[in-house]
Formats: sequence, structure tokens, C-alpha cells
Amino acid sequence: MEIFTGIMIFAIIWWLVLFTVLPFGVRTAEEADVEMEPGQATSAPVRPRLLLKAAITTAISGVIYGLIWLVVAFELIDFRAYFQ
Repeated sequence: MEIFTGIMIFAIIWWLVLFTVLPFGVRTAEEADVEMEPGQATSAPVRPRLLLKAAITTAISGVIYGLIWLVVAFELIDFRAYFQ
């Protein structure tokens, strides 16, 4: 697998995993019994913890990418046979 292809595959996996991880642990001001700021959306999270979610996303993406790399590197699935 070429470097650019690997980076692009990792980036796609990372974004897919991020959108899966983002809703975990989100609490609105109403759910957390916190006073809302004037003009604040009712659906805005109280503590989004984006750095933690980015770290979790990177770890999960690394594992998924590693599995994909193993499949491609050791030719566990012959992709070329399907596209001939």
C-alpha cells in the first residue's frame, strides 16, 4: 500500500469513527441541571470533551487501519480477483 493511499484510508476511517464517537456522553444543559446562557441552543452539550473524543477516535481508527493493513499486506482477501 502506498503512503498517500494509506494516509487517505486512515483519514476516511478517522472521520467515520469520529462521527460515531461524538454523541457518546453528551448531556444538554437541561439534563445536567446547568443554567443556560442567553441565546444558547437547547441542544448544545455542556462538556463536549472534544480532545478526549479525538484521542479515542485516533486509537480506534489505528486499530481498524491496522486490521485493514494486515488484510491487504498478507493478501488474506484477494481484491484483485474481484475486479478482473
